[in-house]
Amino acid sequence: MTNYAYTVVIERDEDGVFITHCPALPGCSSYGMTREEAVENIREAMMLTIEVLRERGEPVPPEDVQTETVAVAV
Repeated sequence: MTNYAYTVVIERDEDGVFITHCPALPGCSSYGMTREEAVENIREAMMLTIEVLRERGEPVPPEDVQTETVAVAV
């Protein structure tokens, strides 16, 4: 078993639903009605994405996401 750690983006939409995606795993996204549910759902989506990549013999992408908070004054 290999452990992977990836950055996950969590945003709330206009209806209050938490939308998640993993930038390092293209197409890997999910959602939840609570933040906790969204995180659990994206974790499952990430596991399934990695399993499919491995089954196909494709490389599992490394974490290559950088984040920074940028302040602006208007």
